[in-house]
Amino acid sequence: MKHHNSNHTFDLSYFRNIWFKTSYLFDTKQSGEQKAKERYENYHQQSLFFDFLPSFTGKMQLTERKINAAIVREQGTNGDREMAYALYLAGFNVKDVHVSDLIEGREDLKEINMLVFPGGFANSDVLGSAKGWAGALIFNEKANKAIKDFYERSDTLSLGVCNGCQLMVELGLLYPQHEQKPKMMHNESKKFESAFVNVDILPSHSVMLSAMKGSRLGIWIAHGEGNFYLPYEESTYDIPMKYSYDSYPGNPNGSTYQTAAICSIDGRHLAMMPHLERAIFPWQWAYYPENRRKDEVSPWIEAFINARKWIEKNIK
Repeated sequence: MKHHNSNHTFDLSYFRNIWFKTSYLFDTKQSGEQKAKERYENYHQQSLFFDFLPSFTGKMQLTERKINAAIVREQGTNGDREMAYALYLAGFNVKDVHVSDLIEGREDLKEINMLVFPGGFANSDVLGSAKGWAGALIFNEKANKAIKDFYERSDTLSLGVCNGCQLMVELGLLYPQHEQKPKMMHNESKKFESAFVNVDILPSHSVMLSAMKGSRLGIWIAHGEGNFYLPYEESTYDIPMKYSYDSYPGNPNGSTYQTAAICSIDGRHLAMMPHLERAIFPWQWAYYPENRRKDEVSPWIEAFINARKWIEKNIK
């Protein structure tokens, strides 16, 4: 820093630690000494950096909309409009479906090929994350039949994000063949975590993410119960996305195997805690590579485009 005739040099890491110490002291009261100390010791060692695939151009290519997607929301859902726009941008016709539409038989999902359960706090999570939402779909005959019929078809895909991920896990939609089902547990920090974190896209069968393998991207998380409990060995599951760092806060919830997403064995159904729909544009990222400032969209839009292309190929 130049001030009049003087030049000053500051060690940003040193002064950031001084600034952050107050947050650390407050955090000991909320998260406890152990997790607060882990955050304080690790946050500056878990730098954000990204690996984009060479094939990603950053350009948005519009296409004719032939495939129907539906967003199923419940009272309290708040991520539906962002999700709808991401799907629309990727080439879907998007239909807004409230749980009451399924319960009362106004919608049966027969014309839908892509089903999305978005994030938010269905029923304010008063019964636990997605518990009330799941109950509405399980214990109402018409809603239950519509969901079952959708998942029995071979030309459908589904996505659950955050609260929607918790719903898919609660309904047992990912691994119905397992005796012991995955569960979503409270974050190890015992508090709501909201942050922009690094994730790695791994080789998998996921329709939406497999073509993005090798990517390291930034994404938002915002949840209190995002801790994936996976009772079997890692090889039992298809884990297409992991948090890039094993320790807290890079792994913000303490998930088994650093899990950020799981998908069904056939790759058609994906449940993830991070909000990809809130990071489809560069300006939505907390940090975006300086040399890619001209990108119109971020790599996350590719996941939605991959879904649309798969359905176009497999629709009956």
